[in-house]
Amino acid sequence: MKKAVLLSALLLIFAGDLCSQTWQSDKYSMFVHFGLYSRLGGVWDGEPVRQGYSEQIQSFAGIFSDWYAATAYEFDPVGFDADAIADLAVKGGMRSVVFTTKHHDGFCMFNTQTTTYDCVDMTPSGRDYVREMSDACARRGLRLGLYFSLIDWNHPYAYPISSHNADFVTPEHHEFNKAQVRELLSSYGPISELWFDMGSLEPWQSRELYDLVKSLQPDCMVSGRLGNDVYDFAVMADNKLPQTALQAPWQSAASMFPETWSYRSWQERGNVEDKVAEKLRTLIAVVSRGGNYLLNIGPASDGSIVPFESEVIMSIGRWLEKNGDAIYGAEPSPYMTEFEWGDVTRKGDVLYLLLTGECPDSRMITLPGVRRKIHVTPDMFDPVDVYVIKVEHSKGLYEPEEEFLPSDTVLSWDNATPCCSYSCFDYYSNYRSVVGYEWNVDMRRPASSVEISYTSEEVGRKISLTLGDVEIELVLDASSPVDLASGVNVSGATLGRMRGGTFDHAIDTDRVDEWKSSDDYPAEMPSAGFSNYLLRTFVSSDKPALVLFDVCAGNGVELRIDGNTMMKHLNPYRTENRTEKVLVEVRNEAMEVILRSYNRFEKTATAGFRVSDEQRAYRMKVDLQEPVKERKVRVGLKAADTDSPHTDCGLHNLRISLLR
Repeated sequence: MKKAVLLSALLLIFAGDLCSQTWQSDKYSMFVHFGLYSRLGGVWDGEPVRQGYSEQIQSFAGIFSDWYAATAYEFDPVGFDADAIADLAVKGGMRSVVFTTKHHDGFCMFNTQTTTYDCVDMTPSGRDYVREMSDACARRGLRLGLYFSLIDWNHPYAYPISSHNADFVTPEHHEFNKAQVRELLSSYGPISELWFDMGSLEPWQSRELYDLVKSLQPDCMVSGRLGNDVYDFAVMADNKLPQTALQAPWQSAASMFPETWSYRSWQERGNVEDKVAEKLRTLIAVVSRGGNYLLNIGPASDGSIVPFESEVIMSIGRWLEKNGDAIYGAEPSPYMTEFEWGDVTRKGDVLYLLLTGECPDSRMITLPGVRRKIHVTPDMFDPVDVYVIKVEHSKGLYEPEEEFLPSDTVLSWDNATPCCSYSCFDYYSNYRSVVGYEWNVDMRRPASSVEISYTSEEVGRKISLTLGDVEIELVLDASSPVDLASGVNVSGATLGRMRGGTFDHAIDTDRVDEWKSSDDYPAEMPSAGFSNYLLRTFVSSDKPALVLFDVCAGNGVELRIDGNTMMKHLNPYRTENRTEKVLVEVRNEAMEVILRSYNRFEKTATAGFRVSDEQRAYRMKVDLQEPVKERKVRVGLKAADTDSPHTDCGLHNLRISLLR
């Protein structure tokens, strides 16, 4: 019996991995924003509504709920043709379609038994648009994904319309959402991804919805906007992408126009070729960083496809017919470098150079790790028909040259390459998390042991340390304490609120309207949610020394030392005030310290930085079973005790020495 259970579990894991690989290899999909809001086309009471996205017109135009609902009785989009949308996706080179089943307005585009506020019960035609889209995709071999808003402006047990759409979900509303998700995953065939959006769920709510999805359709990929690090793929902020590849599958969702996702009758659309150049370059940039691109269309008031959007997608499709090998199933660029001439994708020993930038003055492309130079000419840099150069190495691709640290270097956050994912409570706390560290080390002599230093903050943590092919799991203990230096000066502390409400915003001292002196530890301030407070101070020592500091913050914290971010992470859900230890290498000149305390939920915010009374660290020496004899070794560090692979590892205090 136990063997059967184990086999079933392994099959589920294997199936999930295959689904993830299929999803990641698709690279390019269509988003469709179509709902009751489409009928209004961005216009209310005869006037264009210029504020906000048009699919949220009920909120931005301040429309009474009964007036908005009444438009459903006239919603008869005779031009909506699911087969035409699916055909456009196929001709555009897209591998799946993600359709809006319910947006923030709560109007359901499917046949639901949970409410009569849906297209079957309230509209003249009584059509089920999700059913039509499901059938059309199935006929063409396209995968179908479903968008589902976690907030609902029509449900009586949901919170009211807010300015930020990240409202809490009541227990009653949560059960309502679960019932609708159950309907969607039980009635419309295989679903490739469930694209949750907005709201602010408690961790148990995110987990319940995730588990529900997997119990009904194990292969369905779940989006990161479910929140609380419970997801299969991260979703960037609207129309955004990260600078480099991530450790997790990710997706960039893009609207055809930044002003709106749904149809806007008065939208200035501009030139088709300019839009093709823009969107094609974004597709290439996303794929070169290891992501998937989800490009949106917004059918018109009558449901028909907007010709401008059709032309853009068809043009990209024609380019993909010629150059799809550089996109579908491609790996991200092996280079951390950005090139003036364009982007790179890879498949094994083949590089694809996509000329999306400007022709170098030298008219030569030189790649790290590739010995020959590649000649280019200005006429190869077409703004619409992006030129692709295939570089193949029959003997194997030369890996990019990397910098290697001397073996006597103390390995720390300061000289590491961070491994990143995305962590969040919800949309407004989404940020690039550090889930591990890597170092390249030049081992002039074999290493026979490893010494790790850390603080009381890490005592009891379980970590995974890799040296080449060797992986070691350790639990950090308190058996070998070490006293630290004293005589550190902390001076000139000031405090101010930084304008900009999300945790992902970079620290910017110019965005603080007023700095006030702060001698309290911690400082406490009345605060609304979505706020960032900066505490700025300076530290110095008579001589270089390792010093332990106490850092206090609320929902999230970031610590920047002389312009470099040492740590940035969310604290456990709804933490009002948390103090943690930070081990800093203080020099004998003044160092600027900036602490960000992020407040997403609470009525007060706290911020504090001071020299700790403890001044004690710990060391652990680990003898290796066999010495590491390779000359050049990659060392890796990650947490082995976090609930999610996307949560920040919190190992910024660790310092590693390789010993002979």
